Amino acid sequence: MQELLGQLQNLAGAWTPLALVGIFLLSSLIILWRLELMSHRGVEGTVLGTLFMPYFSGLGNLIFIGVVLQQNGPAREVAINSWTNNLTNLCLLLALPALIWGISLDAGSKAKKAQREFKVHRLSLALTIVAMIFFTLAVWVLGQDGQIDRFDGFALVGLFLFWQCFHIFEVLKENTRQGKGWHPMIVVDVILILMGSFLTLFAVDSIVNELLQRSDGFLSGQQLGLLTGWLMVLPNAVLAFYYAYKQRGDVVYSSQVGDGHICIPLCIGLFAIFKPMPLPDFMAKGLIFIVVIAAVHLACVIFFKSLPRIVAASLVAVYAYALYVQLSGGLA
Repeated sequence: MQELLGQLQNLAGAWTPLALVGIFLLSSLIILWRLELMSHRGVEGTVLGTLFMPYFSGLGNLIFIGVVLQQNGPAREVAINSWTNNLTNLCLLLALPALIWGISLDAGSKAKKAQREFKVHRLSLALTIVAMIFFTLAVWVLGQDGQIDRFDGFALVGLFLFWQCFHIFEVLKENTRQGKGWHPMIVVDVILILMGSFLTLFAVDSIVNELLQRSDGFLSGQQLGLLTGWLMVLPNAVLAFYYAYKQRGDVVYSSQVGDGHICIPLCIGLFAIFKPMPLPDFMAKGLIFIVVIAAVHLACVIFFKSLPRIVAASLVAVYAYALYVQLSGGLA
């Protein structure tokens, strides 16, 4: 990694940080390209958004955990990274596409089959949001003593794995019922995604290194959690805007909520297994904040079958307020 970074620094010079962000975005586009092909090979709708997209769009978050552990970085910033990631997903990356193109969860057809399929998708999405609320509350309960220790970490990872097993069972049951199978080329897609993920590993490792070496200013290790939280949502932004443009509201929603599961509880749980994680003072209120926002989305999915633009505009305003409070020190 260091040799590759040295070569990049020789080529990019002072533009190295921007080049690293560009590499990170490039890897995200490669992942999006293969995921789009997978959507035509028997992996559709909430299956794509819940089982596949979160792992690949959230790959940067998982790599971030490994990098911070390897470099003995500040554990507190991991919690801030996860909180920032989920808040941005729920408030910004769902709201902005809704304001531009609209996010509808309606079938768009009066055919009974289409209506039935979309109703199943909404129910699945509603359950996914309920899981986010449950996971967030679980972290809130386990963190009442001010930290997430190893046993708390095992509990959180266990909850996440049980949730994934449930989804895998549902997908296999549905495919068996409909006599469908996944195209064998999906294996090739996954392999290519994993190969492209090396770019993500290189970019995240280098960016975290760069920030930790800086002790002063906004672009430094003092804001590691916030800055990397913004960085890690870039792949989700690409997914959200692309599928909103394609009028695939089910994928937009399930991919953002599913990515939230990667951060809370998986990333927090994984890190705590190896190293106790002290929680920032604002985390208790911050987790409840996320629960309330998730509940708003749940209501929109169930009652409105869409994300109304007035709600989306309100979410953007809420995000701006939360960011202002955090940067002004009110959440520190």
